Amino acid sequence: MTWLVTGGAGYIGAHVVAALRREGLSVVVVDDESTGDRARIDGTPFVEGSVLDGSLLRRTVQEHDVTGVVHIAGKKQVEESVHDPLLYYRENVEGLRRLLEAVTAAGIGCFVFSSSAAVYGAPDVELVGEDIDCRPVNPYGQTKLIGERMIADVARATGLRYAALRYFNVAGAAHPELADRGEANLVPMVFRRLSAHQAPAIFGDDFPTPDGTCIRDFIHVSDIASAHVAAARALADGRVDALTANVGRGEGVSVREMIDVIRRVTGTAHEDWAEPEISPPRAGDPPRVVAAADTIRQALGWEARFGLHDMVSSAWAGWTARVGTPA
Repeated sequence: MTWLVTGGAGYIGAHVVAALRREGLSVVVVDDESTGDRARIDGTPFVEGSVLDGSLLRRTVQEHDVTGVVHIAGKKQVEESVHDPLLYYRENVEGLRRLLEAVTAAGIGCFVFSSSAAVYGAPDVELVGEDIDCRPVNPYGQTKLIGERMIADVARATGLRYAALRYFNVAGAAHPELADRGEANLVPMVFRRLSAHQAPAIFGDDFPTPDGTCIRDFIHVSDIASAHVAAARALADGRVDALTANVGRGEGVSVREMIDVIRRVTGTAHEDWAEPEISPPRAGDPPRVVAAADTIRQALGWEARFGLHDMVSSAWAGWTARVGTPA
């Protein structure tokens, strides 16, 4: 069985590719390298291109005898989606539509979709279960919810088996060379500021949370990758036909608390200049989103293995390997 991984040269995608290959599964990657780097997946068959290119997708699944797809490619920055929603509808919705056309035409039977906690919006609950109403508060979340519904409709029409994995805030690295190179996520954003001897920024401190900063469920990227493998295995084996599941630890951590962990790991905990500065809140940020993780445990026997220190220390190892240790 060969799995096509779209976006497989990116931060999360490369971890998924490595995890699939460790399981002995055959993989081919399609990535436009807008944020990915094929060096991350050295030795894996690679096709440069976009999921918006339907002919490339049809050719790839035929030439590589693809029988399952893990769809990770797409845009994912909340604030960017607020300012440029049409970019997100094109890349995330139209890109998925064209991919599903290729999947349907080839009779591919298994589909794993990388969704997001952003589909929930700003739920007023301690733990977010998959059964609550989804009310996205930004275009990024809307595109992920539309994607889930599109896949479910195709599945009803064709018998496609699928898993939509709603994962939460991803951090860490399995190996330094696979670390997050972007700066849209909290951990590398803080690394960049600290490496420049600048105070990290907190976007808003008057949210209705205990310390006024947003609360999130942070999860190690290696756990994200293992969840994708578990879903792929279950679909291929016929143990799952349709699954929508959170991928998280079920533990809320505030942005201020996470920055405290980062400062301890980076050795800046006692530096006055490294005290966080407050910036205006970003558009589209909900106050609290923390996963209820029962569904994926029951359906796939999966649960997260890594904690906050694992995430931050592994991410810091990747950052220093690429950028160097700050003077």
